[in-house]
Amino acid sequence: MDVIFEWFRVLYDETGINLPFLYDAYDRNRMIDGFFTTIRLSLVCLFFSVLIGVVGAWLQGSSFKWTRRIVNGYIQLFRNTPPLVQLYFFYFAIGTMLPTVENDWGGQSPILGSFAWAAISLSFFAGAFNVEIFRSGIEAVPKSTVEAAEALGFSRLQIYRDVTLPLAFRVVLPALNNNLVNLVKTTTLAYAIAVPEMLYEANQIWSDNVNVTEMMIFLLLAYFVLVGILVGGMNRWERAMRIPGFG
Repeated sequence: MDVIFEWFRVLYDETGINLPFLYDAYDRNRMIDGFFTTIRLSLVCLFFSVLIGVVGAWLQGSSFKWTRRIVNGYIQLFRNTPPLVQLYFFYFAIGTMLPTVENDWGGQSPILGSFAWAAISLSFFAGAFNVEIFRSGIEAVPKSTVEAAEALGFSRLQIYRDVTLPLAFRVVLPALNNNLVNLVKTTTLAYAIAVPEMLYEANQIWSDNVNVTEMMIFLLLAYFVLVGILVGGMNRWERAMRIPGFG
C-alpha cells in the first residue's frame, strides 16, 4: 500500500492533481473517520426512520381522534419544512434548553452532541415520509384479508403485525427504497452542525490543501458508490420478498 500512496504523491508533484487523503496519513485517517461516521449516521437514521414509519402508520389507524391528529400534525410539520431548518431547530433551539454535563476537561458540554441531534432530526424528517409510505401500503392490502383475520379472532395489533404489515411491506418497498436513498444523501446536512462525516472532513482537507476540485470529484464518486450499494441491496431485497400476483 505504501507504494500506491507514494504514487499519488508523485502524481501530485508531476501533474498538480492533489489527493492528500491518499498519500498523507493524517488526511487519510480523517477521511476514513468521516466515511465511517457517514455509514454510522446513515444506518442509525435508516433504522429509526423505518421504525417511525411503521409505528406512525399503526397510530394513524387508531380509534382515538387525537392520536390521529397528532400523527398527522407531525407528518405535516416535517414534510413541509426544510430538513436543514429542522436540524438547526433541534441543535440550536432544543439543544440549548437541555441540561449540560461535565466533560473530561472540567467544563460543561451539551448532554447530546451534534451526531445525536443529526440522527434525531434526520430520522424524524425521513420518518414523516415513511409513515405515509406505509399507510399507502396498508390501504393496498385487500379488506377481505383483514376481515378473515378478524373472523379468526385476531386483535388489531395482531392483524397489523402478522397480516397487514408483512403484505404492506412488499407493496411499499419501491417507494421506501427511494426515500431511504434520499435519506443517505441528506446526511450531508449534518456538516452544518459540525458532525465529522465525509463532507465535513473533505472540507477540512480542501481548506488545508486548496484542492476543492479533486475533493468534490471524490465526494461525488464516493456517494455514488455508497448509494449504489444501498440501491442494489434494496432491489435484491425487493425481488426476494416478491409474492407472485401481489404488489
